[in-house]
Amino acid sequence: MEKINIQFTLFSAFYSPLISVMSGGFLKEEGLEPDWSVSPPGKSAIDALKDGSAHVVQSALSQGFGALARGETMTVSHFAQINEMDGFFLTAREPDPDFTWKKLEGAEVVLFGGGQPLVMFKYACHRAGIDFEKIKAINVGGAAAMDKAYRDGQGQYVQQQGPFPQQLESDGIGHIVAQVGKQIGPCGFSSLAATKDWLESDMARAFTRAYRKTRAYMNEAPAAEIAKAEKSYFPDIDEAALANCIATYQKLGCWTPHVEITESAYEATMDIFAYNGLLEERYPYGRICSLPPA
Repeated sequence: MEKINIQFTLFSAFYSPLISVMSGGFLKEEGLEPDWSVSPPGKSAIDALKDGSAHVVQSALSQGFGALARGETMTVSHFAQINEMDGFFLTAREPDPDFTWKKLEGAEVVLFGGGQPLVMFKYACHRAGIDFEKIKAINVGGAAAMDKAYRDGQGQYVQQQGPFPQQLESDGIGHIVAQVGKQIGPCGFSSLAATKDWLESDMARAFTRAYRKTRAYMNEAPAAEIAKAEKSYFPDIDEAALANCIATYQKLGCWTPHVEITESAYEATMDIFAYNGLLEERYPYGRICSLPPA
């Protein structure tokens, strides 16, 4: 077995295609033994590519926007998609079948304080026709701090990726009222990145074969089966909550079967960042993305 190092920027069930390539045994079928990690707070997983400690990382197209805006030469390429939709949920204290986004105006919401989660959320508010500035944002840090803050009573709503909202429901603490992705529509939300040199390697081709099989599995296998295989990666999450989360993501359609990052998804992401005033110019697809290894 050849060792392949994988690093996540954020770790949640939303990135299940990259988790299941390991948990489903697809890498081992290609002779690859995975070793995975999560990038330390404040550090980009792209750094792990640059220093050689990772072969493949979970990233986002916006990484390329920032690098090019700073005048950097792109030594990495975003070569495959993970999610083609935003995967965040809004959870409320009580069930609300009549929820509308207008209810967020004037409400206290535990939100990510920056980065792509906030950029996407602001765009969702725009699409919903509400004023983001009227929301009483509570910023407490990363995903774990946000979950704790909400459990401790802060906020009327909280913005989270699965499976944390499903666990809140399981614990009787919250009730999911909205999916941010439905408000935004398809876009290049998260991606796989690697160095351009590595993408020419036999390991890259073996990884891509495994990943293609995984994406079919994500859409065809029962959510309970996927959750059972992934459970060891989520020791603090009930298996039923994890299965519920995976089923919801399957229905959302964020794990489309194709592997490549489409130009339409790429353009949609540029539209979202341009709306937020975070895109200095529109970059050609090929400057940030490439097709998966053949």
